[in-house]
Amino acid sequence: MVDSFSVTALQLPAHDRDAFAQTVDPIIEAIRRAAAGSDLIVLPEATFPAYVLGEPSIDQVAVNEAIARVREIAELSRTVIVIGAAAPTDAGLRNAALVFDADGSLAGRADKLFLWHFDRRWFTAGDQIEPIQTTLGALGVLICADGRLPTISRGLVDRGARALIMPTAWVTSGRDPNALENVQADLLARVRAYENGVPFVAANKCGVELGMVAYCGKSQVIDAQGEVIAIASERDPQALRATISAESPRPHRSTAPNPPPREVAARSMRLAISFDPLPNDIDQRLQMLDDEYALATNDAARFAALDRTVPVAAVGDDLMLDPAGLVGLRRAGYALFTWTTRVGDRWCERLARARALELRCYVIVFDEAAQRAFAVDPDGTVVAGTFNGFRLASFGFDGRKTSETSVAPGTDVREGLERTTRILDYARG
Repeated sequence: MVDSFSVTALQLPAHDRDAFAQTVDPIIEAIRRAAAGSDLIVLPEATFPAYVLGEPSIDQVAVNEAIARVREIAELSRTVIVIGAAAPTDAGLRNAALVFDADGSLAGRADKLFLWHFDRRWFTAGDQIEPIQTTLGALGVLICADGRLPTISRGLVDRGARALIMPTAWVTSGRDPNALENVQADLLARVRAYENGVPFVAANKCGVELGMVAYCGKSQVIDAQGEVIAIASERDPQALRATISAESPRPHRSTAPNPPPREVAARSMRLAISFDPLPNDIDQRLQMLDDEYALATNDAARFAALDRTVPVAAVGDDLMLDPAGLVGLRRAGYALFTWTTRVGDRWCERLARARALELRCYVIVFDEAAQRAFAVDPDGTVVAGTFNGFRLASFGFDGRKTSETSVAPGTDVREGLERTTRILDYARG
């Protein structure tokens, strides 16, 4: 096991399932070239045979032949290789990441737990959260949408992973063809590294599959402080090379609360927020603004009044910095969190946006470093905030958004959190 190693994230052009036979040789050649000078190579999700299968039956002979060629490269080059592939099991076809150690042996397999949209039609979900031991140390391997659930990465690191490795198929809606967006590529991957204190490596595809799935590229290597040290383009194939330091992580962990369930009222209202003490005429101002409630730091009475209408929890840095810190509260029905923080800098906003969108809740931030308040909605968007002389900001709280925990057809955040909690609890037992 080494403290630092060279890594190559291979960003490959997307290919249709029917074109697998024509794409195998170029993929193998790309792996062979990357193996020169790399300790670890990471390839995208479902590199073999493709991501959009349409049906669970695959040409397993062809896939096995391709995998055997990857294994041979690992052995000859003394390189650890992680590659996404469809893997048949007794439980059904899995969306898997195969990890070949530097001697060519199969070190382990990680199966995608949080299936996304239509891939549930041909894949069955994984049922384990365990790092994979290699000559480079324990790798926490997760696949694509697994990165949207904070408890999966946390579980891998708490069980010994010294780096998070992600074969992925990050897609884009294409709403802005000049900037291919994806919330994991643009935000969550960095948060996963930062909150767990480990490097994060993701290999994505570029281009379009079957004319209906567009990938955003942006394969990336992130250091243990959550800073991007290398990132690929949005549109072009690339062998993204970097060196990462993978020392023993010491992430912040808290004793997360698990309160009894609260009644959840899916109602809408307008809220005012202020970092400063509320003015004496706040009730008259609320009438002018058409706001029902106002929240400010250290105003317990108004906090309690709102909590009687909508479950709201006040949290500090200890819970927000822990990936699982808010999970128990959210599972109990809390839909709104107020966070008083000293984190400062850009991480304050990044963490607030991540927690809001991954848990489908609202987060109000009282930022002591900037002396400002701002609010984030369940889509991870900053919807209001104070600045300079603007000391009382308003936004609309939509209870329907917090009750709609489905983020894609067939993909529900609440169900995913419940399932991963059961897996992690079982592992502890």
